[in-house]
Amino acid sequence: MEFSLSELNNVLGDIKNLSEEERDSLNFKNIGIDSRTLLKNDLFIAIKGKNFDGHSFLPDVLNKGVKSVVIKKGMQRLVPSNFPHWVVNDTLEAFQKLALLKRKKLNIPIIAITGSVGKTTTKEMIGGVLNKLGRIRLSHANFNNEIGVGLTIFATDIEDKALVLEMGMRGLGQIENLSKYSEPDIALITNIGTAHIGLLGSKKNITYAKCEISKFLNPEGVVIIPANDPFLEKTLKEFWKGRVIKVNLLNVENQKESFKRDDDLRGFYNPSNKTILIEENIFKISFEGFHNASNFLFAYAVAKELGIDFASFNKFDFASLGGRNKILNSVKTTIYDESYNASPESVKACIKNLLEKPRNKFFIFGSMQELGEESEKYHKEIFNLINNSDIEKCLFICDKNEKIYTNYLKDKKKFLVLNNIKDVPKEINKSTKKGDSILIKGSRCWQLEKIIELIN
Repeated sequence: MEFSLSELNNVLGDIKNLSEEERDSLNFKNIGIDSRTLLKNDLFIAIKGKNFDGHSFLPDVLNKGVKSVVIKKGMQRLVPSNFPHWVVNDTLEAFQKLALLKRKKLNIPIIAITGSVGKTTTKEMIGGVLNKLGRIRLSHANFNNEIGVGLTIFATDIEDKALVLEMGMRGLGQIENLSKYSEPDIALITNIGTAHIGLLGSKKNITYAKCEISKFLNPEGVVIIPANDPFLEKTLKEFWKGRVIKVNLLNVENQKESFKRDDDLRGFYNPSNKTILIEENIFKISFEGFHNASNFLFAYAVAKELGIDFASFNKFDFASLGGRNKILNSVKTTIYDESYNASPESVKACIKNLLEKPRNKFFIFGSMQELGEESEKYHKEIFNLINNSDIEKCLFICDKNEKIYTNYLKDKKKFLVLNNIKDVPKEINKSTKKGDSILIKGSRCWQLEKIIELIN
């Protein structure tokens, strides 16, 4: 998919230093920001990030023989005086505008996902379900910010049948910006939880931030949200006047109850055989737990919107990403690796899943971050849940300055407080026996995945 000079001029303004004879022949195969992967027929945009400035790599880019670059106003001295280039006030904004240009050239459905927890897992599930349509492009890893979303759009090509974008945020206005430059057709809000409450201050602000995903949604599109969240429904109406689907996962025992007729899409989870009944179809998925069955219901809703038909029985084996939904068998124990990150909602969901396991249960728990003034409250909720469960022991890891947790747990025999993850393997290895189960979960800062290979 090529970008013509006229298309680029419409977005960036008129190109500098290009002769009339060259104007008819200048076009670009792709748009890139990484000098290492740039090809001769690509357009390079010099973006300044936290840890790099693309303008520093202009000599490398020019040596590759590129035809033109996009630079920030004031940086013209870095390119030869006769070299064709665009000058803009903000190269990141230029990058995003060009991502929108590419998005408009793609004639495929675009699905955008946000939520406090479950975004990445739901994204992977949607990709696995939609592959019935052909090749599906997904946000790579955590490419869920203003640069990552744009890179995913640029990586999409004419062979892809749908694009699934994950959208993260660390403040109000950020998801709106991602929506503006991607114009999705389907938007998902998996849930409203307490992740980032320390940054946004309240669940009300978190709800507003997540609803921003609908600001630039296709007017003929749809927003898919969890049922039974009245504030989310009310807030969404301030942003979106179009169609809304509410998904509601229930335990299978509720199937026989009479429900009022409404537009909710319901699924029924049977924990005994780990199946999900949705409408007339039964699904078995490789990920365990009620929370993952709920994530799958969102994937089903997207598939239904795109016209996918299912058999009466369907089985999906989804690939586990690092630190999410990963089950590992060590020499003597089964390890449930959920180490990637942690919020109060995701920790509770993983504990619930752990409690369904046989034999003795252990929990390696790294303290949760970004909870602000609510941190003590949410940690104590988790501590009390553990203390009143049949979990044998919890190894809680926190900083030395988090003394409030140490003091709270000092008389609770189920807990061992540690300040260094290096001490965890020795303690857990001497506490566990063959056949025991270990859940590992904590905020990203703890990097708990580093200890897994040291656990017997």
